[in-house]
Amino acid sequence: MLLFVGLGNPTPDSENNRHNVGFKIIDSINKKFGLSKQKPKFKGLLTTGNIGGEKVYAIKPLTFMNNSGICIRELIEYFKIDAQDVIVFHDDLDIEFGKIKAKFGGSSAGHNGIASIDKFIGKDYSRVRIGIGKPENGIDIADFVLQNFDEEETTGIEKISDDITESISILIEKKLDLFSSTVNNK
Repeated sequence: MLLFVGLGNPTPDSENNRHNVGFKIIDSINKKFGLSKQKPKFKGLLTTGNIGGEKVYAIKPLTFMNNSGICIRELIEYFKIDAQDVIVFHDDLDIEFGKIKAKFGGSSAGHNGIASIDKFIGKDYSRVRIGIGKPENGIDIADFVLQNFDEEETTGIEKISDDITESISILIEKKLDLFSSTVNNK
């Protein structure tokens, strides 16, 4: 059993924010693999299904970014999913826009959603970090991550989402370095 988590904020005006790239990845996975209809459970929107013979749960926490760990802990305790079988998709300011880095464990690097998950389930889970670039012209980081992607960025994020879903079997096998290089070379 695997749990895919996409981080974001649940308000309609947040839908296209840079901070919501994790939600977009989950939507892409749900669509490509025909996972179940989203249902509100465990303080999130949950879907289930099978990908490559593996039972998969996918969730978009509705607890807002800074409290994402609450939702994740409830779900993994209920289904008895090991933290090592959790894969979190989230935005990352320290990575060039459009690049992907997958890793296991590590620090939150100031990302409040990751810090919340670390607090509630520990650090032994995988992360797929999607680069959103750094703010320019003195824009505050909090303002930057809550801004919508522009038209060109939106097209780029759609391509990244497709590339991630096309390579999901590598991620399911937990070949994180191979997954990162495969997606970045598409």
